[in-house]
Amino acid sequence: MSSGPPFVVVYDASVLFPAPVRDSLVRIGMTGLVQPKWTERIHEEWVRGVVRRDRRISREVLERTRELMNAAVPDCLVEGYEPLISALELPDRDDRHVLAAAIHARAQTIVTENVKDFPAAALAPYGMAAERADSFILGLIDINPGLVASALRDQWHDLRHPPFTQERFLANLKRCGLVQTVAAIRPHL
Repeated sequence: MSSGPPFVVVYDASVLFPAPVRDSLVRIGMTGLVQPKWTERIHEEWVRGVVRRDRRISREVLERTRELMNAAVPDCLVEGYEPLISALELPDRDDRHVLAAAIHARAQTIVTENVKDFPAAALAPYGMAAERADSFILGLIDINPGLVASALRDQWHDLRHPPFTQERFLANLKRCGLVQTVAAIRPHL
């Protein structure tokens, strides 16, 4: 692990929406390599998106996932960011709450699949950047491959219903957009 405190990142709903990516990001956050943050509003966005996409998944199950995420990562919830929202300008006004939370949390990175909605010019004054989950995790593998591999190995081994082979686990991550991550982590699993 790197010396000093972990750097702070805000996970946008777009990276929490696919369960395998959400699980990977939370487990990596549990290692202490980074300090992930999110808000109740971000939770509501990804939960609403999952329910809308797959009616077989109940809101109650996703609320339990939300609770488990909050319990797994200490100090993950950002509160008190709301007064910042109205002063912010982004291409998609509905994303201002994410930037406000990141500013309030003093995050260095917003992890999102919608990087175009968080242009560098809008983030630079706050000393932060937006990055897709795949390149974000790839960067963490460069910093500490053993720690990231351990988190992903735990994720893989916890898939019991049904159990996943390593290849099926990696194919699932790849299908969810973690293409570079899979290529980089394969030798470490």
